Amino acid sequence: MADEIARGLWLPGTRFPSIRASASRFHVGINTVKSAYRLLEDRGLIIARPQSGYFVCEQAPVLSDSGFSSVAGEKISLSGVSRLLSIILSHQQQGDCIDLALACPSGEKYYPADKLRKLTAAVLRSESQLMTTYVLPPGSERLRQQIARRGYRLGMALKAEDILLTHGTTEALSLAIRAVTKPGDIIAVETPTFYNLYPAIRDLGREILEIETSTHTGLCLDTLQQYLEQKKVSAVITIPTGHNPLGFTMPVENRKRLAAMAAYHSVPVIEDAMYAELQYTSGMVPNIKAFDFDGWVLACASYTKTIAPDYRVGWLEAGRFRDIAMQLKFTSSVGESVLLTESLGKFLENGGYDHHLRKICQFYAAQIDRMRALIMRYFPKGTLVSRPQAGFVLWLELPASVDTLVLFHQALEEKIICMPGVLCSGGKRYQNCLRMAVCFDLTPAVVQGIARLGSLATQQIQSL
Repeated sequence: MADEIARGLWLPGTRFPSIRASASRFHVGINTVKSAYRLLEDRGLIIARPQSGYFVCEQAPVLSDSGFSSVAGEKISLSGVSRLLSIILSHQQQGDCIDLALACPSGEKYYPADKLRKLTAAVLRSESQLMTTYVLPPGSERLRQQIARRGYRLGMALKAEDILLTHGTTEALSLAIRAVTKPGDIIAVETPTFYNLYPAIRDLGREILEIETSTHTGLCLDTLQQYLEQKKVSAVITIPTGHNPLGFTMPVENRKRLAAMAAYHSVPVIEDAMYAELQYTSGMVPNIKAFDFDGWVLACASYTKTIAPDYRVGWLEAGRFRDIAMQLKFTSSVGESVLLTESLGKFLENGGYDHHLRKICQFYAAQIDRMRALIMRYFPKGTLVSRPQAGFVLWLELPASVDTLVLFHQALEEKIICMPGVLCSGGKRYQNCLRMAVCFDLTPAVVQGIARLGSLATQQIQSL
């Protein structure tokens, strides 16, 4: 029913089917439908009116390619971007702010902490020698076998011997970039994209080429094709599933085409699959790596967002660049914790991970709807909001007259942290956009912070 509302089959303001009608339609009991309707109400999708029944709520307008406008303000220098990120991190560490920027779930609600804690203790008791053991790249065989096994769910036929364990996705991306490019090379990225990608690429001495990106289908492959034909691109980095920050999931046909383009032009594609297992629409969209038959796609991901952030365990399947990636890992950080990777491998063997994923994906899907409803209620009229299919990040496009960099500083004075869109473009574009995380409980204080942020944006418009 939530999917039908999202697809526009039930328009805002129209009467929703009665409880008895839905019970008959889905062949379930009255109490089951009542529970479902309570969930829809909680997600801000329907509202009950006394003596009248249920009605579909007004939804925040969704970003569209035709309406997707990015206001370019005065360009912020790289040092300016770094200062902004430092300010955000500093206030996040203080712990006394309403943090709407950090896309890092925190707390046992979001992770299988109790089960993992017991497994880690059991591994330490039964295999105490792990504390005094070095494991060189590629790392724990048990965990690599489990990663390969789980790859089938995303269409990938991986081999354990080709998987390299890394210190989170950040190191996996760095190793991939270093393995396939050299200083001065040009790397194509989506725009906007994950804010930390810009400093990561530039710190390695590589150049960035921004490729226009659809809010629904991802990289403009026709534009990318032109650059590939001109031999101007040495590698491509993409976040095709639950894109951070736009939230789109690239269609299968586009994934096939991108993999084929990589092979034809002999240009590696680095696939950041961080949110691939956090898909909450029907059916799992396979990774781009699933369509790679010549080793030109490098897939990387981690378990920091789904199992244990403190374990910092990620992985890289580098295709034809496997050997150089292994060597780079050895010379940079040697290997990962044997105890933690073995414990994680046992957890994946145990069979509880899929249950945890189903539960947490349901939560994030509901949280997206709740947050979109709050934005609809409190933000200026005309604000457009993404509708992600995976992950827990929203992208907001506010009216063109709103400067989100100014909004950022105003909100910070009131101990509200938000992320201005300029950070997702290396300081050049999206002056009227915000990235907002949804991986936290919507407590009264958080809702009040969202309302205040929307009010500050409205005041900017009214002051003109």
